[in-house]
Amino acid sequence: MFPSDLVLSKLNKKSSTVRDEIGHRGLLIATSIISIWFLSLVFLLTRDISQFSFFERLAAILWQTFLYTGLFITAHDAMHGVVFPQNPKINNFMGSFAVYLYALFSYEKLLKKHWLHHNHPASEIDPDYHDGQNTNFFTWYFYFMTRYWSWKRLLGLMSFFYGMHYILSVPQSNLTLFWVIPSLLSSVQLFYFGTFLPHREPEGGYQNSHRAKTHPFPVFLSFISCYHFSYHEEHHEYPQIPWWNLPKIYQMQKQIS
Repeated sequence: MFPSDLVLSKLNKKSSTVRDEIGHRGLLIATSIISIWFLSLVFLLTRDISQFSFFERLAAILWQTFLYTGLFITAHDAMHGVVFPQNPKINNFMGSFAVYLYALFSYEKLLKKHWLHHNHPASEIDPDYHDGQNTNFFTWYFYFMTRYWSWKRLLGLMSFFYGMHYILSVPQSNLTLFWVIPSLLSSVQLFYFGTFLPHREPEGGYQNSHRAKTHPFPVFLSFISCYHFSYHEEHHEYPQIPWWNLPKIYQMQKQIS
């Protein structure tokens, strides 16, 4: 039996109990991320930032970036059915809501593209992969972003921006610092830790069928870097595992192998 089969057999023991635990915890975590993002954004949009020091502004931007990334990770887990596996409607609603808050994305369209990525990783069919020419970080990132670009979404986001400014009297500086910049930075964070770092071709070629590599950072570092997406081979091997259990899966595989 292969190590992955042994891990899977352990996961399948008392599967209904594990499923319930993952579901209730997953829903609580997803709700917490969305709520903290919302409350934090409202707080920062209503502050007088002239009273903020440079380092306070920087800390607030990084904090919001981390929460924005959490929105997308929540939607990503919903695409794998693990936010609330007991009820697919609630699961998909949470995913749709999170990704809409993130940048007005269509959950259904992202779902199709994400499963193309899982079924054909690091190939010409993979919507997240480069085109064979744009292989360095910067050109691959911009190529990646064009695959998800939408003028309709951009106009929608601009409408929200100016609506909050003119209707709700939110200062443009607050909107730019704590809404626009964090969302853009989180796209870089997600691309780097979720696509570029794990899926770029290593010297000697790919070593597994998932064409993914794990970077086993310490647990806290992997959490703050991108919600444990550094454990990327484990995610592709066990897509039914939520992000917060990926370090545990990595340790289980290490013990068995």
